[in-house]
Amino acid sequence: MQTNFTPAQLADSAMQVSEKILRTCVHCGFCTATCPTYLIKGDELDSPRGRIYLIKDMFENARPATGEVVTHLDRCLSCLSCMTTCPSGVHYMHLIDHARAHVETTYKRPWHDRMMRSMLSAILPYPDRFRLALAGAKLARPFRALFAGLPVLGPRLGAMLALAPSGPIGRTPGEGPGVHPANTPGTARVILMSGCAQPVLNPGINAATIALLTRHGIEVVVPKGEGCCGALVHHMGKEHDAHAFARAQIDAWCAEIDARGADAILITASGCGTTVKDYGFMLRDDAAYAAKAARVSALAKDVTEYLATLDLKPTIATGQVVAYHSACSMQHGQKITDVPKKLLAAMGFKVKDVPEAHLCCGSAGVYNILQPEIAGALRERKVTNIGKVKPEIIAAGNIGCMTQIAKGLADRADATPIVHTVELVDWATGGAWPPALGPAPRPPFEGHRPESLGVIATAASVTTTALILGAIDLAGGDD
Repeated sequence: MQTNFTPAQLADSAMQVSEKILRTCVHCGFCTATCPTYLIKGDELDSPRGRIYLIKDMFENARPATGEVVTHLDRCLSCLSCMTTCPSGVHYMHLIDHARAHVETTYKRPWHDRMMRSMLSAILPYPDRFRLALAGAKLARPFRALFAGLPVLGPRLGAMLALAPSGPIGRTPGEGPGVHPANTPGTARVILMSGCAQPVLNPGINAATIALLTRHGIEVVVPKGEGCCGALVHHMGKEHDAHAFARAQIDAWCAEIDARGADAILITASGCGTTVKDYGFMLRDDAAYAAKAARVSALAKDVTEYLATLDLKPTIATGQVVAYHSACSMQHGQKITDVPKKLLAAMGFKVKDVPEAHLCCGSAGVYNILQPEIAGALRERKVTNIGKVKPEIIAAGNIGCMTQIAKGLADRADATPIVHTVELVDWATGGAWPPALGPAPRPPFEGHRPESLGVIATAASVTTTALILGAIDLAGGDD
């Protein structure tokens, strides 16, 4: 794509990067075939190519964002499916991030939009505030229809209450900063990012991660001073806040690395992982943090990437049909596609690919609150596609996706459990029964620990088979 930026404009580092990205685009339109919002809306301006034209015009002419531009940029999920599809290597992620930051500084949103975005950015990155807000949401849930019917804010408030968990918001033993020693002698040591929203919505994910790793000889540390990675506000264009969160994370992690070392920084929410792995780019112009940010990004790994390097062996019979939902941040943002599926298959699960797996479920951080109509349509499409493989369990690696899909399942009265990949791997290798699978089945006889959803039938089948084989052996048979 031909560009016409002035030397003065290109003196800005961010504009240099965006101009290079714009020149990479060749107008081919391949991105439109895999863009969820183009699929739903059918508008060229709601496709990556259309948004690129809007961004180019805005940047080249040094214009503040207009209402029309903001409408179409806000509808972008940042699912990055277009980056996977693009044959030219257009780095759309960095372009849309720059555009959102420009929107934030040049456009005054309507009051209700400003209020909603300010509320989300003031609550979600802070676990204690988020827990308190969810307690309030639980009380307000019976009046959801009333809130949803309010003018202007109604649809977003309704979506927010619908997504809030109806059950208790618990904590797990050992939550918070601390060192979790390995149960067996080992030499590996990793940092675990505790996160902000995930430990509130599902504290069992990090608990399963710690249990799994320490059981396999790996020391796990959750450093003091860490918190939100900045992804939530970053995708809302709040660049200053996002960078402040990133610096705090980097300080906490580098202090731990410098003091005692770490082999990796493990992240159990893929949406966070995509952002942390981009810290080196985000803070490239920060003289005090550029080198440290690059160091952190190099150490960051999704938990499944790290687990794939270990010699994990299943200790129980599994065999359930698992539909693996690959979060957009996992498959498009981090290019991790087969690793989680191979990991689950190695644990004995029958892993099924979901049709239209490349399409977003509509979660996308806070997108399912800010854009409830499009998010709802994508959720329904995703849940329908998951249902086609008739799974016993749904596995995913991102808490946002898990929450979004769980809402779609609940709307259909579908009791199929959705769990984090690491919870299944922990269970299969001798860990705890994942709570999302429901009450743990009772042992059919003393001393036996059942470990599958169809445990009684499985135990009976194994016992019968063993008796038959034993009888054949005693009879001298060899078949």
